[in-house]
Amino acid sequence: MQLPTYLQIEPVGQCNLRCQMCSIQFRKDGPPYGPPAFMKFEIFTRIIDQFVSLQHLHLQGLGEPMMHPRFFDMVTSAANKGIQVTTNSNLTLLNKKHAEQCVTSGLDCLHISIDGATAEIYDRIRVGARFEQVVRNLKLVLEARQQLESAHPKIHLVMVIMRQNLHELPALVRLAHQWSVEQMFVQHLCHDFGESSLPAHYQPMREFVQAQTLLEEDQECVEQYFSKARELAQTLGVNLRLPRTRPRLHPPGTPGSQRCDWPWRGAYISYQGQAMPCCMVSTPDRINFGNIVEQGVEETWNGKAYQSFREQLNSDEPPEVCRSCSIYSGTF
Repeated sequence: MQLPTYLQIEPVGQCNLRCQMCSIQFRKDGPPYGPPAFMKFEIFTRIIDQFVSLQHLHLQGLGEPMMHPRFFDMVTSAANKGIQVTTNSNLTLLNKKHAEQCVTSGLDCLHISIDGATAEIYDRIRVGARFEQVVRNLKLVLEARQQLESAHPKIHLVMVIMRQNLHELPALVRLAHQWSVEQMFVQHLCHDFGESSLPAHYQPMREFVQAQTLLEEDQECVEQYFSKARELAQTLGVNLRLPRTRPRLHPPGTPGSQRCDWPWRGAYISYQGQAMPCCMVSTPDRINFGNIVEQGVEETWNGKAYQSFREQLNSDEPPEVCRSCSIYSGTF
């Protein structure tokens, strides 16, 4: 099977994560549990070199990518190969130097996670972060683009929509307009952690999702705020993407790649080198296909574990971890 053109790499594990969706720790990566959870730069370049047809690299994982001491070296290294490089950031670690490097490193697009339009809501959701600081840091990037006369990186806002921040959606559309961002991407919580094989220490995350998901919320209430956001975005010229509010049903016989094409089009690799089916899985102790650094890219991509997963996803009885995923259900 031909190697994918899309790759997502987690440069940093969850070590010292300063800005979390909630206070629940997914993994015990890095201090005080162990050494810094950074992917070695040499391993990064070795992986990239094996993806011979790679066109798009997205640097994102459970940790803040800009924590990595060689993050911008990673960006530049891949961009110099003609690869389109994008990343997600909560911007809590950004400073003036990093803002300039966002422009000069070759970064194509910066996806900024902002889940509220006010400090009260944002600071409650993003534990350990401050809304005013993130706004200041965003302006540093915008100023760097202007000073260096560059259109890159493009700026996209990413909002995870939940019960506790639904009412702030229209106000965040206004802020997106004020900040002249290229797109605002609104998504539901990625996964409900509903599989029976879920490790016990993720149970609090399952409970968090159950408490905050809009899929169980009154749909008239949800549509009220979605409609306001759509109208406002159209008036202000904001490119707004809103998620579906009801699951998409898959008729029997629907090809797996139409249910979710991740395992066919892209690879996701943790900072340790563990290959996973997608970023929605988040952590290799839920499911993985082995260490891609040790096994090799082509051997892993075309290996028995990956092929077996694709075959099951291609059936009417997909892997259990997929059934609880917002991409598979069409609600992402």
